Amino acid sequence: MHSTVSEQTAGRDHLRSTADNGLKIVIVGGFGVGKTTMVRSVSEIRPLNTEETMTRAGIGVDDPSGVESKSTTTVAFDFGRISINDQAVLYLFGAPGQERFWFLWDRLFSGTLGAVVLVDTRRLDDSWYAIDRLEHHRMPFIVARNDFGGSHHTLEQVREALDLSPDVPLIDCDARDRDSSKKVLIALVDHLYALSARETTP
Repeated sequence: MHSTVSEQTAGRDHLRSTADNGLKIVIVGGFGVGKTTMVRSVSEIRPLNTEETMTRAGIGVDDPSGVESKSTTTVAFDFGRISINDQAVLYLFGAPGQERFWFLWDRLFSGTLGAVVLVDTRRLDDSWYAIDRLEHHRMPFIVARNDFGGSHHTLEQVREALDLSPDVPLIDCDARDRDSSKKVLIALVDHLYALSARETTP
């Protein structure tokens, strides 16, 4: 199996010398929700991804409903990096979305401080496993609705459908857009800091 490396703008791959706070986060979600796209759009280094062409062998195994135009799929994980500020650096891991690769998730969660659950309102049911596993690991997370256009669900309807706690941030994003993806990651970092401050308050 050959991993492909997407091209990014040259000159963005050097880590700032002031960076002293590295945080590992995972982007999870169902099949075809945009996890690889988000890592690609926001990473300041050339991201590692393990996308392979979908073949007839996946028929009856993977469910492409709602994402019929998808022709490739992640078979291990995506990896990228982004500097949030001069001190904080995020190491991004995009988890595979198909059910047959979910056994990799628990290993990806090792050492992870928080997660983004990326959801597609066309396939909300695919988000349940991600949320269940994160809650099982007691890992903080936020939920980001990837805007594919044409959604008839409000954020509150999405929150209700996923039975999210009021404490879990829920935001909109466009995984194809660097600034939008960066805002999602900043929202997660803010959430982690808020939880940390709450735990240390006497």
